[in-house]
Parts: sequence; structure tokens; C-alpha cells
Amino acid sequence: YYNEYKSYLSSMTSSSPNMSGETSRKRDRPEEMELDEEVSHKKPMFPALSADKLKSNKSEFRKVPIPPHRYTPLKENWMKLYTPIVEQLKLQIRFNVKTRNVELKSSPETTDITSLQKAADFVRAFTLGFDIDDCLALVRLDDLFLETFEIADVKGLKGDHLARAIGRIAGKGGRTKYTIENVTKTRIVLADSKIHILGSFQNMRIARTAICNLILGSPPSKVYGKMRTVASRMSERF
Repeated sequence: YYNEYKSYLSSMTSSSPNMSGETSRKRDRPEEMELDEEVSHKKPMFPALSADKLKSNKSEFRKVPIPPHRYTPLKENWMKLYTPIVEQLKLQIRFNVKTRNVELKSSPETTDITSLQKAADFVRAFTLGFDIDDCLALVRLDDLFLETFEIADVKGLKGDHLARAIGRIAGKGGRTKYTIENVTKTRIVLADSKIHILGSFQNMRIARTAICNLILGSPPSKVYGKMRTVASRMSERF
């Protein structure tokens, strides 16, 4: 066994120069790769696609469910919903009585690919409880969004503690809610423990921070001061 082990060691030592040569070659390869990476490559330039090419031949379809407590407002404001969707966005709209959904469909006259999403957001904002005139801004402007969150997402409150948090957000006669809306230029809907905000991204962030501070127990006067300073900075920046 000793002789076999000795011959094995001699064979390993004899093959070591080749292995070192291989490793040196392997070490040289990354340098070659680095040289190749330094060579500048031109970015491919693709022409912008037109709206006709982006538009698909198939008609797109959306459904917006209507909660039971919004049937009567939907019936009363149907023409105010129908007119901008059909005349401005060039879409087809109907209310399915069986499924209780507002159904939206693109037509051959639809030119903008974002029209269907705008119409769906417009109807959804109305179902959440926003005024129909405020919802129309979603159709006319591009940088408006909807956001929904619950009080439980901020702080787990139950019973009287939850009721007091909702009261702090609303204020006496809705004064606190109106102040947040006017300072941040947003619209807020309080639906039990759910809060819906409509506005631009930056303004929604300020309003959401103010509402979260009220939920956590900050006094309204302190929230007003912080909110006004942030809003003034935002107005100076833009």
C-alpha cells in the first residue's frame, strides 16, 4: 500500500504544473472579459408607436360592481355618468340589472387606450361615495388617483376607541375633514372604518399622513400645523 500511495503522490506532483497553467489561463480570461465590456455599445433606437398600433382589434370590457346603498344615487345621476363616458371617452356603458354591475366596453370610435381605465375609475369613485362633480376630474385629468385604507391598518382599535378615532377624523360637524380637504386639495369619504381619498399622489400623501396622525391620537391643532407647513412647502416647490 505504501508503494501505491508513493506512486500516487508522484503522479500528482507531476501533473501540478499543468494545473497551474490551467489556472493561470482561467485567471487571464476575466481580464479579457473586462476589456470586452469596456467597448461601448450603441443603444438600439426604436420609433414610437402610434395610437392605432397600440390599439387592439378586440373590444375590451370592464365590470364595476355597485353596492346596494348606491343604487338610488346611481339611478338619480345616471345621465351625469352616461354623458362623459359616451361623448368624451367614446365608450359603451350599461347597467346589468341581474348582476348589479356597470359594464363598460370599448367601441370602434375609441381612440385613447386609457379611456376604459378612466371610465372604470370614474364609476368606482362614484360607488365609493364621492360627489359626481368630483369624480368627473378623473375623466378630465390624468394625475388623479384613488386610495382606500382602513383604520385597522393604522392601529387596531375596537369599540369606543374606534368610534372616537372616526370622530377625530370627522371633527365637529365635519370641520376636521373639510379642513384636511381644503388644505391638501383632496376629497375624503369616511365610510365607517374605511377611508377613501381622491387626489394627486403628493396631496394624497399629505392627507393620509394627517389622517394617520389623528387615528394615532394626535390633537387636531397639532395635525393642522404640520399639514399646513408641508402643504406650503409643496406649493413653493412647484
